[in-house]
Amino acid sequence: MTVDRPDPDALLARVKAEEARARRGKLKVFFGAAAGVGKTYAMLEAAREQRADGVDVLVGYAETHGRAETEALLEGLETLPARLVEYRGATLREFDLDGALARRPRLIVVDELAHTNAPGSRHAKRWQDVLELLDAGIDVYTTMNVQHVESLNDVVAKITGIVVRETVPDSLLEQADDVELVDVPPDDLLERFKDGKVYVPDQAQEAVKNFFRKGNLIALRELALRRTAERVDAQMRLYMREHAIDKAWPTAERLLVCISPGPDSARLVRAAKRMADRLGAPWVAAYVETPAQRRLPAEARDRVTQTLRLAEQLGAETYTLPGQKMSEAILAFAHDRNVTKIVVGKPRRPRWKRIVIGSIVDALVQGSGDIDVYVISAEREDGAPPAPARRRPSPTDWPSYGWATAVVALASGVAWLTLPFFELANLVMVYLLGIVVVATRYGQGPSLVASILSVAALDFFFVPPVFTFAVSDIRYVFVFVVMLVVGLVTSRLAARIREQAVGARQREERTAALYAMSRELASTRGVDPLLAIAVRHISEVFRSQIVVVMPGVDGSLTAWSGGQFPLDTNELGVARWVHEHHQLAGLGTATLPGASALYLPLQAPRGPVGVLGVRPADRHALDAPDQLHQLETFANQTALAIERAQLADEAQDAQVRIETERLRSSLLSSVSHDLRTPLATITGAASTILESGPRLDAQTRQELLESVREEADRLNRLVQNLLEMTRLESGALQLRREWHPLEEVIGAALSRLGKKLAGRKVHTSVPPDLPLVPIDDVLVEQVLVNLLDNAIKYTPAESPIRIMATSTDEAVTVEISDRGPGLPRGEEDRIFEKFYRAQPDRGRGSGLGLAICQGIVKAHGGRIWAQNLPEGGVAFLFTLPRVGTPPAVPADA
Repeated sequence: MTVDRPDPDALLARVKAEEARARRGKLKVFFGAAAGVGKTYAMLEAAREQRADGVDVLVGYAETHGRAETEALLEGLETLPARLVEYRGATLREFDLDGALARRPRLIVVDELAHTNAPGSRHAKRWQDVLELLDAGIDVYTTMNVQHVESLNDVVAKITGIVVRETVPDSLLEQADDVELVDVPPDDLLERFKDGKVYVPDQAQEAVKNFFRKGNLIALRELALRRTAERVDAQMRLYMREHAIDKAWPTAERLLVCISPGPDSARLVRAAKRMADRLGAPWVAAYVETPAQRRLPAEARDRVTQTLRLAEQLGAETYTLPGQKMSEAILAFAHDRNVTKIVVGKPRRPRWKRIVIGSIVDALVQGSGDIDVYVISAEREDGAPPAPARRRPSPTDWPSYGWATAVVALASGVAWLTLPFFELANLVMVYLLGIVVVATRYGQGPSLVASILSVAALDFFFVPPVFTFAVSDIRYVFVFVVMLVVGLVTSRLAARIREQAVGARQREERTAALYAMSRELASTRGVDPLLAIAVRHISEVFRSQIVVVMPGVDGSLTAWSGGQFPLDTNELGVARWVHEHHQLAGLGTATLPGASALYLPLQAPRGPVGVLGVRPADRHALDAPDQLHQLETFANQTALAIERAQLADEAQDAQVRIETERLRSSLLSSVSHDLRTPLATITGAASTILESGPRLDAQTRQELLESVREEADRLNRLVQNLLEMTRLESGALQLRREWHPLEEVIGAALSRLGKKLAGRKVHTSVPPDLPLVPIDDVLVEQVLVNLLDNAIKYTPAESPIRIMATSTDEAVTVEISDRGPGLPRGEEDRIFEKFYRAQPDRGRGSGLGLAICQGIVKAHGGRIWAQNLPEGGVAFLFTLPRVGTPPAVPADA
């Protein structure tokens, strides 16, 4: 039985999208076919209704055009003062974005979504202001007309004959939570114009004659209705997909639109966008950069860049493809990306050129196979005649032509020397070899010169009559023609291979640079070294100055000390905006374009980790989308490396916290038990003496008092161990080294444990010639006491204990061994850990004694270890280094 279960990844993505929508403000667009239909009026009426329901409403910007009925709706609504901007001697009223963010209402009204902000504003367009308001969680009411929709821009221009310059990306309209169509029949709208309800009378008459003709209004109304209907259909498909209704008609379509340097490419992009929307399919925009395209003038290359940016703005993926033939590169890319439809422009070449040279459209149709090819009329938006795309003039490389002439001269010399041994056909091969060498080394132009010079040299030196350009046999003319053609074809092929090699080398350099940076980042630890590597690589690849801005503990942004240019207050403000909104800003963008650098968010999976600032030597170096995409790839690698380093630091901190918590738990567990037991004994003995003192005989009273003293001593040792451990770990332990005989220290330790050692056999083996050792005798005595006490606790009462000392030139070694059960295999090192007990069920203790021994021995520069004995039992050994020169001992001592 097949169970149709939802995709977990899709569910997770949907949950994340819903959470993002919940945090974001709601956008409602009042949409109309033209000015005067009542969008602002309807928007203000809706705002008043919201205010009546108790919603905090602020009018951020409203354009009434002097209409009394519209101005009346503003009464009673809080209005944000306009931001006044001086521009070319005029004072402009602009929407105050910072004031709106500071006021932070629940709902804000912002009229004219497509408006272009005055120079010097944070954003170039008002719709970008609206996006920032939405990101801040503020609901927005706004208005726009159908002619401002980016993908319909060329259609509106074709209908009205006027190109609308202020447009809004389709993506913003698609993100709107609600779109309300404000519709008025064309005749009623024309009546409003005549009554002066839209514009002042003079402007109204001019508008009716041009843009607002009845036919135009009917067509614009149809566009607005269609666009609204498409949105309703998209909402229905989204609802069905979210509620798993009939799987929401999945589609496998994918579109590819081919971009050229021509002025009609923007129209192709918009047409592809509309087609993709109708099909509900993803789409891709691709530009093929052939060697000929690389020589185009800057104007044509800028046009390509702007078209690719338009495609990205409309929601397409963009690619720049290297290739020798456009059709081959397009088809290879289409097959690789499973494209089902290719959109191209109608060819502009005359028929005879398409027959002789060929047509890209014909090549695409012939090689497309199962891919559909759509050819769209390539009419220019402004109706101007197409300007030919002239090649960018390049400086002549005269040394290359000189080398070409020299190679032909060399080939002539070789042919002259070999003339007695070879036929004329063999001499032709010598010249062809020279042509290939020139084409490979110096390119197409010098190779063409070499081909012509080779034919002339062959005729002059080797074809009778020699030393003239005359030809006695007409058959040689055919040889010359074939030689010239072969030379030209060979030079062309060799030059093409050379260009391909140059392009491949450039791609390899970009890939190698990214790989080199990734490899270094992967093998480096710490944020500062990672940033140094990233800054160095990005600076070299993009020929730019780099700075990295990192958030501090308190969330404030500060420039990393290894940056390559300083940040003033304005530049730091741009970086802060990028960090907060996770978007590009600065140089070459529509947001804060006055900045001196381009700022990219360093976005990692867990969130932003900083901002990358790039100041290129050439301000237009990053205009091309492929360059920007490569820079974003470098930035993403840097962000991942920073997050990896931060995660490593967090993991280390977490491990320390875990270890600390484990030690704290062990301390509480051990100390609480070891404190409770002696305290209970002391309390019980004291209570007995107090309550039954007169009735107790002398022996019983003495035994109770002895138990009180023993348990008090035990408490004292426990507290002493804790204090010693604290001193060792804090580094507060100060050694008081003096030269002592080790047998005296051993004797002192045995005296301290005299009662506990009663009844045991203790074998001491200390050589009489054992040298003096520089030690802190009190601390070393404590080591011996702890080791002996450990042996007493974990061995039978009659078990013997052995103490042995030996000496070498470097150190004195002390061994304390017993005949007890020994240590479990593999526990020889762990027993020196704090609070660790190899046999917790035997004896009582805090697990600190051996840890203290290890700390004291290490403080002396020695080492301590444990090992099981073959005959049974365990031996603890520690060394005390012999450093310095012992004092001289008197002869009669």
